[in-house]
Amino acid sequence: MDRFRACLKPVAGFLILLLALPGIAAAAASQSSAGRRPVRVIADQHLEVRTPAGNGVLPLYVSRDWTKPQPDITRALIVIHGALRNADEYLRSAQRALAAADAARTSLLVAPQFMSDRDIAAHKLPDNVLHWGSRQESWLAGEAAHGPAAISSFEAIDALLARLADRAVFPKLAQVVVAGHSAGGQAVQRYAVVGRGDAALTSAGIGVRYVVANPSSYLYFSPERPDSSEAFSPFSNVDCPGFNDWKYGWSKAPAYAREKTPTAYEQTYAAREVIYLLGTADTNPNHPALDKSCAGEAQGPQRYARGLAYARYIKMRHGNLNHRVLEVPGVGHDADKMLISKCGLAALFDQPGCAER
Repeated sequence: MDRFRACLKPVAGFLILLLALPGIAAAAASQSSAGRRPVRVIADQHLEVRTPAGNGVLPLYVSRDWTKPQPDITRALIVIHGALRNADEYLRSAQRALAAADAARTSLLVAPQFMSDRDIAAHKLPDNVLHWGSRQESWLAGEAAHGPAAISSFEAIDALLARLADRAVFPKLAQVVVAGHSAGGQAVQRYAVVGRGDAALTSAGIGVRYVVANPSSYLYFSPERPDSSEAFSPFSNVDCPGFNDWKYGWSKAPAYAREKTPTAYEQTYAAREVIYLLGTADTNPNHPALDKSCAGEAQGPQRYARGLAYARYIKMRHGNLNHRVLEVPGVGHDADKMLISKCGLAALFDQPGCAER
């Protein structure tokens, strides 16, 4: 698709569903209206997030009692919900992958829930529960909560990772995997660039992996974008105003992402372990949950193309790095099939049987 002509298209409503169960994937056309409604179920546990800006409570599900030692746990899998904020369904989807990997005895599952303003009002939640604006990009892009304090959603992930770094509770934890599909993939990819939480884990000798599955867009480090010849060339904001604004580029980045320079963040990202998990059939340029904004379409015509282009881009800039592309043959925008595929299980649980691209 000609990217300049694509930039003239109206900005489409942007609603991404991540890590979904099959029934949700089949209902993609109704995601926009559903995402604007209050969430149906609130997670039954919580984590207190303490920051210089203030404190708040993040609802979440945890598969084990992490208030007491868990000596059998060697791996923690964090799954981040999408626009519908239905963390309960994401937990169940992750449980299916866990069962397929036969790793339940040694694995902890965590599914945090980022509430919206509507959820707080509809469920009459306490004032201390963190909540973000109803605009989807808010929480997935690391922006500040609307209340009870201006806490970035990425600070909430920091607090979650810090909890997992507690050797008194997890003496044998060796690996933490932070995974998301679609909108969740967007959140995970941005956090993999600017996130601070893995420092506590790595200092405790715990490995950290980021799994970015079928997102609509990626965070670029320069004004170059892919063209029809699979090369990269400077892009013009005359044709596409805002193409390099956060969450696509670095202009107007939130406070959390301004601690270092983009160049320094890029070096950090290149050194981290990142898996781009891509469905080879996620190729519909008119998918109802695809980012069809000018900034999104500047990255490619559909998700599979955007993922391959971004992997080429980061490799072009850094050569040998700890980033991999794992492809799921014949699977489109279906998180459940992605997760339980051979390559999904390889990304999440190091299972054999997946050929790297």
